[in-house]
Amino acid sequence: MPQNDASIPRRLEGRIALITGGARGQGAAHARRLAQEGACVIAVDILDEDGAALAQALRDEKLSVTYRHLDVTSKPEWAALHDYIAHTHGKLDILVNNAGIVRINDIAHETLENWTQVLNVNLTGAFLGLQSMIPLLRSSGNASVINTSSIFGPSGAPGYVAYATSKAGLLGFSRTAALELAPDGIRVNALVPGGVSTPLNEAEKEGGVIPETPLRRRAFPQELAAAVAFLASDDASFMTGAELVVDGGFSTR
Repeated sequence: MPQNDASIPRRLEGRIALITGGARGQGAAHARRLAQEGACVIAVDILDEDGAALAQALRDEKLSVTYRHLDVTSKPEWAALHDYIAHTHGKLDILVNNAGIVRINDIAHETLENWTQVLNVNLTGAFLGLQSMIPLLRSSGNASVINTSSIFGPSGAPGYVAYATSKAGLLGFSRTAALELAPDGIRVNALVPGGVSTPLNEAEKEGGVIPETPLRRRAFPQELAAAVAFLASDDASFMTGAELVVDGGFSTR
């Protein structure tokens, strides 16, 4: 079950965190948790009304959260965001590549349009984000990057050809980035969640995950947010190139 707010540690004081797909669902849970742990959070998304409302609600709770528009597939928008963070903060300590979309189709019926859109958002978006933020992450000297994969990445999933492919790609991307960026004091890890109760999977009716999960339920968003906070913190200071599986036992089947 989710932690009581009073028991949440303050491991991220003074750190600057950027969360993509941060307007609602899992991204909103990440924004709340990292801010509760003391981080100054920048949530970005294309859902501007939701994002602005979230940031205001969290500021009303005395948490340091701002919202900015960002299309993760746009290199110019990433460049502009880099310049904004460089001007306002001078560094970036935590990057959470959380933005993602799902399209359900098998290989025989998948369209090139859907395939391209899913890979652009889920995989290319993470690539563009990390590439653009490397100078600011280097300025941290103790940075953490968390890429959100999925249990469908390592295992595959019939009917999720584009989604599973994008999430598998994120695992290879994370390992490669971990190797390349370790000398700069930048850790890169992948979060590998199972079924999560968010608007994304509720809308897509992600069937089969609950019956096949030993704990017989989806994760609460707060449970994954706690895992992200761990990876972002010094408690995970010797973890890089790792895959943190949070799936209720799904992958043990």
